[in-house]
Amino acid sequence: MREERLARAFVEFSDQLVSDHDVTEFLTLLCQRFVKVMEISAAGAVVRDRRGRLQVATASTANVAALERLQVQRQQGPCVDAYRSGRQVAVADLRRMRARWPGFVPQALEAGIVAVCAFPMRLRADRIGALDVFLDDPGELDEAATQAGQMLTDLATIAILQARATQDATRRAAQLQHALESRVVVEQAKGVLAERLGVDPDAAFMRLRRYGRVRGLLLTDLSRQVVDGSITLEG
Repeated sequence: MREERLARAFVEFSDQLVSDHDVTEFLTLLCQRFVKVMEISAAGAVVRDRRGRLQVATASTANVAALERLQVQRQQGPCVDAYRSGRQVAVADLRRMRARWPGFVPQALEAGIVAVCAFPMRLRADRIGALDVFLDDPGELDEAATQAGQMLTDLATIAILQARATQDATRRAAQLQHALESRVVVEQAKGVLAERLGVDPDAAFMRLRRYGRVRGLLLTDLSRQVVDGSITLEG
């Protein structure tokens, strides 16, 4: 039955990966499937943002969301360790980990969590976060469940990296388009000034740049005003 549930989950997620997907929604759905496929109590994920800081991405329950926030705030816990090491962190009995995670363990036990397994989100040497599963009974996941957990985590990693690559490409394209448009309007302003002041284009550009520096105006904005006639630079 687990193999069938896992296969259905992979088909579902693969369909989403070939189309536009919201990463948070994707991770939320994945955590929900984690619970069903692996027959665990709950699951949650933390992801490194673009500034290099871990942030809570999603959780299947409110209690787990609170535990994930606690790990990020205290910088301790199974998810943090899995992210830092790039290796799975399996704990069969959290009561034995009070010294290692003094800020996390008491809160987890109070929430009814007794065991945990955290899976690193990694692609080669690049670590972007971790996904952990919580159990309300002591014990470790069996080998098949552990493999399934890492497979689903790897799928989440691909989803995040794919979304970020798309965002980066879109941002670079927008930056390039802006640069091209800026260059065009500057060239137009040079032509207008050269004709208006009776100077060559290079001299017109020098005058344009000097005027902008003195008055603290961006070259592109100043060029647009020269082209529309609101600034003449005459006199």
